[in-house]
Amino acid sequence: MKFELCKKNGVIFAVMLAISGCAKNSPTETDKSDTTPPHSEHDHGTEGPHHGSLIELGSGHYHAELVHDDQSVTIYILDGKAVNSYPIEATDLTINMKIDGKPEQFSLPAVPDTDDPTGKSSRFEIQDPKLAASLDEDAAEPRLVVTIDGKPYRGVITHSHDDDHDHDHDHH
Repeated sequence: MKFELCKKNGVIFAVMLAISGCAKNSPTETDKSDTTPPHSEHDHGTEGPHHGSLIELGSGHYHAELVHDDQSVTIYILDGKAVNSYPIEATDLTINMKIDGKPEQFSLPAVPDTDDPTGKSSRFEIQDPKLAASLDEDAAEPRLVVTIDGKPYRGVITHSHDDDHDHDHDHH
């Protein structure tokens, strides 16, 4: 009887050891994948170089910056550190959102900055009071859709009622 009890305890211990070993190793390997940029590359504030709110694209490989006032919306494409402009070949980008509970789509055409190379743009802009006002609505759930170097990216547009709105009016 004593032998059977020891045998059962040994089997239980072996199973628990195997389970804890598997559970311990899996997340560690996943957490260190090459798709996540090193922490130093991912460090950035919440405000971009144009004083707009940042939108993360592709786990921080790129960023977009949203700047808007009551009449217009501008998106700047930035590098992974959210510091420098990153001109892309796209002729437009898209903002998908809900307005009064219904899906809406807005296309922002490229408006190249003077420093952007020919055929590329880091700035996209639209004059649309409806879009500008709707970005401030909590139920809008706006998403940015853009293609960078042939790969599609999606980013969640968030809005801080304290930061972005005040900055935009100071600069127009």
